[in-house]
Amino acid sequence: MNPTDGDRPVGRPTTHFDPGVQHERTALAWERTGLATILAGATLARLASTHFHHVLGAVGAIWVAIGGAVLFWTSWRYEALHGPLRAGETPAHPSMARFVGASALLFTGFALVLTVYLAVIDR
Repeated sequence: MNPTDGDRPVGRPTTHFDPGVQHERTALAWERTGLATILAGATLARLASTHFHHVLGAVGAIWVAIGGAVLFWTSWRYEALHGPLRAGETPAHPSMARFVGASALLFTGFALVLTVYLAVIDR
């Protein structure tokens, strides 16, 4: 049993909210996304530094910062979701789904432009 602070339980719960452990799997997927973003940003920054592309190096550093922010947000979000789940409410946020979709499109478009630039124009 978890200790309580008034009406709110303190600490991590000892039971799962659903048998598929969807909440935990989603948190792990976001952690992998953050780590992959950090790795991609570090690789881009390293590659840009060897070819003296300062703008691309800055973009790589920004990607590393975004990946770190995703890791911190994942940890915070994982803990914040337990309250609504205990109360039987839905933790879904449509605005977050829109943000993630728009970010994915933006990063994919940038990667496409960067690939064309490095492969065709910057020979």
